[in-house]
Amino acid sequence: MSAFKMFAVVLIVAGGLALPYGGFSYTKETHQAKIGPIALSVKDRETVNIPVWAGVGAIVAGVVLLFVRK
Repeated sequence: MSAFKMFAVVLIVAGGLALPYGGFSYTKETHQAKIGPIALSVKDRETVNIPVWAGVGAIVAGVVLLFVRK
């Protein structure tokens, strides 16, 4: 399997996962303080939404790359 076809399959899988999940979230540490033996930190949870059109576009682009390029 060539790298081009593998990229097309990755696009299809990523687009397929983007449709049902609609996004992902991650945690980032924003503030940190250390006062003697006491350590304090603040962690914020961020959410990234993936639009439906981006998921469908990734699937379509992957299918086009998979079947057009031979």
